[in-house]
Parts: sequence; C-alpha cells; structure tokens
Amino acid sequence: MMMKVDFASIRNVGKNPKGLYVTWVVNWLIKPFTMFGIASFFFYVVFKNLIPPELAKDYLAGAVLLGAAPCTAMVFVWSHLTRGNPAYTVVQVATNDLIILPAFVPIVALLLGIGGIKVPWDTLFLSVGLFVVIPLVGGVLTRFHVIKSKGLDYFNNTFIPKFSNVTIGGLLLTLVLIFSFQGDVILNNPLHIVLIAVPLIIQTYLIFFIAYLWARKWKLSHDIAAPAGMIGASNFFELSVAVAISLFGASSPVVLATIVGVLVEVPVILSLVKFANRTTHWFPADKSIKTTGGQNY
Repeated sequence: MMMKVDFASIRNVGKNPKGLYVTWVVNWLIKPFTMFGIASFFFYVVFKNLIPPELAKDYLAGAVLLGAAPCTAMVFVWSHLTRGNPAYTVVQVATNDLIILPAFVPIVALLLGIGGIKVPWDTLFLSVGLFVVIPLVGGVLTRFHVIKSKGLDYFNNTFIPKFSNVTIGGLLLTLVLIFSFQGDVILNNPLHIVLIAVPLIIQTYLIFFIAYLWARKWKLSHDIAAPAGMIGASNFFELSVAVAISLFGASSPVVLATIVGVLVEVPVILSLVKFANRTTHWFPADKSIKTTGGQNY
C-alpha cells in the first residue's frame, strides 16, 4: 500500500517529540518485559497441566522473540486505516528500525537467559544483520542510486509501484513455507495454538492501551496516538520467525509460537483499529504536522 507523505514535514517531527517518546518507551522498556511476564504466567502457571515444562519453555522463547520486535512494516497499513499522520509514522517506524540494531540482541538474550534458555550471541547478531541491516542498507542505496539517475518523481511514482505485487507475493510465499514446516505440529496440537494465542492476545491489547492512553494523557492528537499504539501492539513477525528458525530450527515449537503471533495479529489489530476510529473524540483537534501533497513512500 502507498501512502502520501510530505518529506519536508518529516523534519518538523522533532518539534513535537512526545509521540516518539511514547513509542520508544513502550516498545523497548515495557513491551518485551510484559510479554515475558504474561507468557511465563500463562505457560508455567495457568496452563501448567496442559503444557509440559520443556514445551512451555519453547513457547516462552517464541513469545519473547515477538515481544522484542515491534512492527516496522504493517504499521503503515494500520496508520492509514486510523488516518494517522504519515510523516510522524515514518519517523516512529524509522527510529524503531534504528533502535532494533543495538537493543534487540541484548533484550532477547537477557529474557531468554532468565527463562533458562541460553542462545549464542553471534547467531543473534547474524540474524539481525541478515534480516534488518542488509535490507535497510540495500533500500537506502537503491533509493539513492535510482533518485540520482532517474529523479525523485520516477522513484516514487514508477519504481516503487513495480514492487507492490512482489512484496505481497514474497510475504505470502514466506507464510506458506513457514506453515508447511509446522503443518504436522499445528494439526497434532490444535489446543496448543489456542493456549499460545491467549497470552499473545492479552499482550497486544495491553500494549496498545498503555501507549494509546498515555498519548491521551499527554493530549497528543489522534493521528499520532493511534499509530503509536499500533506500533507496539503489532510485531515485526518476519524478524521473529527468522530468528526463531536460525536459533532453533524450522520445526521447533519456538517457531510455532512466533507463527501463532502472525495468526492472531491481524484480527486483533483490526479490532483495535475499529476502537481507535471510534474514540477520536478522546483527543484534541489535530495540531500535528500537516502532510498535504507530498510524496509516496
């Protein structure tokens, strides 16, 4: 999906940084730890008679990988559906991408270590390099080269649209491959799918309302508050699944837990989109950065 953003207005986001503070604090100082706490409580306490301890540990690892990776792509869809501010959403997502680089590995290693799961740091760093750094650098270099040779208008209106179907096809192919590896596990443990989903759903609603209500408390405009809630509530599941496969193998129950995150995210977030659109009156009139005209991203 393409959204319109005035790139000149991106430079003005720093004049109203409170929405960024909400995003950073919720995503990196709250979300990973509440995910760990909620998942541990359900897998080890509430469901202890339904899930064996070793399996509970694997499911906890998958939940941690989800909790440490806030959304960096689908949030543009959620922002569009809640009439979010495109320029502000770009900065919220871009800064999350940058924070992932130094924060993801130590947070995952810390929480998995507390959960009794030792993982090799080099594999974690390699995963971040492969699935975050390389695509990010590749995107920046591609943009620079195309704009230099063809111009900004060509990049926005001709070059990027060429890849719309490729992006969707790649995502669908990824999901098909993942589910093919986990098909037997899903069919043999349907109850476990539900059990894994319970803490993930609770976590999603909790994080959204922490960010959304905090934004309301600070009197931010709705077009900043809604995306702030959506970024924390949704997950960078591509990174979570990829790291789970790298660390534990494609058939591991850890991967299953991350896949359940994929299954529950869309319907849960859509319910939050509906809620956000019904509560615009909670927020002051839009005083945020205007984004009329602008360019595609």
